[in-house]
Amino acid sequence: MRVIFMGTPDFAVPSLDAIVDAGHEVVLVVAQPSRPAGRGKKLKKPPVAVRAEELGLPLFQPKAMKSGPFPERFVELEADVAVVIAFGRILPDRLLQSPKHGCINVHASLLPRYRGAAPIQAAVLAGDATTGVCTQQMESTLDTGPVYDLIEIPLDDRETAGTLHDKLAPLAAECVVRTLADLGQRAATPQEGEPTYAGKIDKAMGEVDWHHTAEAIDRQVRGLSPWPGGWMAWDKGPLKLKELHLSDLPVGDAEPGIILSTAPLVVATGDGAMELHKVQAPGRKPVSGEDFARGAHLEVGELLEP
Repeated sequence: MRVIFMGTPDFAVPSLDAIVDAGHEVVLVVAQPSRPAGRGKKLKKPPVAVRAEELGLPLFQPKAMKSGPFPERFVELEADVAVVIAFGRILPDRLLQSPKHGCINVHASLLPRYRGAAPIQAAVLAGDATTGVCTQQMESTLDTGPVYDLIEIPLDDRETAGTLHDKLAPLAAECVVRTLADLGQRAATPQEGEPTYAGKIDKAMGEVDWHHTAEAIDRQVRGLSPWPGGWMAWDKGPLKLKELHLSDLPVGDAEPGIILSTAPLVVATGDGAMELHKVQAPGRKPVSGEDFARGAHLEVGELLEP
């Protein structure tokens, strides 16, 4: 099968490898343009572009999706199907309709749950028991297309967005290869149930409010790890809350944010207590909460603040 593969981050790389290994002819790999990165701000190719070059596959990194040479080349290839996974751009209708079997998207949730940009983080933030990946026929509206196939997995109690990302990437590869094997023989099924949405993640979402419950804060930090991570305001920048654990230490009548213990470092929340197992002060290396409390001269009964 003649396949156009469209993806950008490392999450999409296993799917590209799996499609090639399955014997499909990848006639074009499309990734977002290279971006400045690092202190020197040198252009850095995204992971999918790097992998395409390693595999000797034709690569295009278009700046525009509707004009210029890219859409003409896309159409002229007369591909059987385009596979889109974490590409990061909206495809115009002309491209959606160009391949023989249209465009298939690999999505990191069980649609219609968590349509949108951040389904992996959303599953952890919500405390879901299960999530998964699915393949859908792309439409002009966001993640509304009928579903071809899905793979469901349970979430671990200590799951982070990072660990879940690493679990779902190979499952996405498995799911898309299964879908391509049956393409044209099995119809996609319309999505059923009430849709939910997972918008883009920004740094401000990581700021922890100790007035929230300990369970909600725990999910917040895990769901936003590794980026932007949990944090709170501190001297000269954010105090990064690298790892938190629920604590069974009695809160009593302590107000949220009050330090209940310094060894380990435990604070009261709106409901329950939270251990700051590992933190990182601005300009410093990550340390245990106990070591941080000692260095910052924190005391039981005071408010955790700069």
